[in-house]
Amino acid sequence: MFFGSFDWHSSVHSHWSLVRLVRLCPDAPWADRARAALARSFTDDNLRGELAYIEPRAGFETPYGIAWLLMLCAEPGAPRELLAPLERLAVDRMTSWVGKLEHPIRTGEHTNSAFAMGFALDYARAVGDVAFARAIELSAIKLYLVDRDAPVAYEPSAYDFLSPSLTEADLMRRVLPAEQLGPWLAAFLPRVDFEPVTPVDRSDGKLAHFDGLNLTRAWMLRSLGHADLAAAHAAAGLAGATGEYYEGAHWLGSFALYWLTSRGV
Repeated sequence: MFFGSFDWHSSVHSHWSLVRLVRLCPDAPWADRARAALARSFTDDNLRGELAYIEPRAGFETPYGIAWLLMLCAEPGAPRELLAPLERLAVDRMTSWVGKLEHPIRTGEHTNSAFAMGFALDYARAVGDVAFARAIELSAIKLYLVDRDAPVAYEPSAYDFLSPSLTEADLMRRVLPAEQLGPWLAAFLPRVDFEPVTPVDRSDGKLAHFDGLNLTRAWMLRSLGHADLAAAHAAAGLAGATGEYYEGAHWLGSFALYWLTSRGV
């Protein structure tokens, strides 16, 4: 089912992109081709093949790819009945993974714990899975509530497509009530002065991550109330989401779509 991209998780979020685009732009000139592509992927045979590959591989694509799979399942228009076995697997694996975390993973790449937990929480609330949502919320509180003084001066690392500090703040704004969120943000992120970054070589798959960093910062800054900074980062990220280099083209379109369609706000 999720074959044909540079990596599995990029195929998953590319399918999410097509499902979202077809729903939001049903009469676009490319919509019929998108529907046909989805129909080729979303079949019973492909589902059986996907399960046969993933089930024996404990930890496969956890947390990042599994988080995107949950986002796909939560997207209106996705074939949830067909995807139900994969959805159950994803919830079980994310629940197990979160339950074992005693410390956060503060990287700017795929293993970042706050990013996956934010997506998982959005999924749980969208589909009404109260128990799963509560498990994510309790884990977020355990891992992040006492954090203070995010080391933003050390960002970004060379391969980041996530800001560790903004990703954590973006999770906690989902978790904390308003009366707690304000004081927590003031203590954790007392200054928000991020500037857009420019990749030095977009043909390098790792260095191209900076285009994604601009886009994810844009999502998160917007959700945290920093509209002007968000717009500046979005403009920089969209400038790199051109498709010129496959190193970025196989994933940046989904990140641009997340911003352009206000997902996660």
